[in-house]
Amino acid sequence: MKKVRSIKSWITAYNEAKDAAEELQLAFDFNKEGITSEEEVDSAYKTVIDLLDKLELKNMLRSEEDHLGAVLKINAGAGGTEAQDWAEMLYRMYGRWCESKAYKVTVTNRLDGDDAGIKTITLQIEGEYAFGYLKSENGVHRLVRVSPYNAQGKRMTSFSSVAVVPLVDDTIEIEVNQGDITWDTFRSSGAGGQNVNKVETGVRLHYNYKDPDTGEVNEIVIENTESRSQFGNKDNAIRLLKSQLYELELERRRKASAKIEAGKKKIEWGSQIRSYVFDDRRVKDHRTDYQTSNVGAVMDGDIDDFIKAYLMQFGGD
Repeated sequence: MKKVRSIKSWITAYNEAKDAAEELQLAFDFNKEGITSEEEVDSAYKTVIDLLDKLELKNMLRSEEDHLGAVLKINAGAGGTEAQDWAEMLYRMYGRWCESKAYKVTVTNRLDGDDAGIKTITLQIEGEYAFGYLKSENGVHRLVRVSPYNAQGKRMTSFSSVAVVPLVDDTIEIEVNQGDITWDTFRSSGAGGQNVNKVETGVRLHYNYKDPDTGEVNEIVIENTESRSQFGNKDNAIRLLKSQLYELELERRRKASAKIEAGKKKIEWGSQIRSYVFDDRRVKDHRTDYQTSNVGAVMDGDIDDFIKAYLMQFGGD
């Protein structure tokens, strides 16, 4: 059914663009006869361009994992309260963006800052092509502003890192060695009912991942506090583990394929991908050079143009 829906969505999008192009031709012909105005022709032209842009963007999402949901994790960098406030601002930005796409967002883990903001937060985002779009957000996001937390009113720079991996579904089989898993339980914090702070419903999963190429063993740690049930949190932690293992396998494939890597700018964890300069009213992506002066709209979740610029430059290979 998923394959049918995917094919149908392509056919529907093609037919919409084809019909709009025919209507544009009619509007142009009628304009020459004085039946339609130039404004009507311009409007029909804009409709065609918008539909073709959407088709072209969708064509950039051809990797097998692009159609999946996403797990997005934000970590505040060094800088105390200012960096933690910036992490929460990014959380709000992505939340607004997901809302505009009608994606379902679940907070699976959150650690609040000492005075304000958040130290870390993990979001589970469910919706068609969520990962395909959000993979453009991997990396470090830099904020420059006059800090409200600085008594001297100085201009400060803060960093927060964003990591995005695909959210696996039941169509993808990931082998997990149960013998390599150990569990810790802890009391959840924050609002959530009578059980909170009384019952150890929060879970922490430790998994020893062995790199099949190098043989090196690395520990993957996942915390989940979403559910009031320890069993529910364990089930979701396993799903998040599978998502990380799937991303690791995809990364192995990408590295093994010279064709995919050729001519493509590699995104390293920790690389600065975008700067948000509030007092200069500028947000700039350093990979594509796309920028806008509408900082307020960006922080309200209007990041589609950044995503599009990234996918048009680096997607579809």
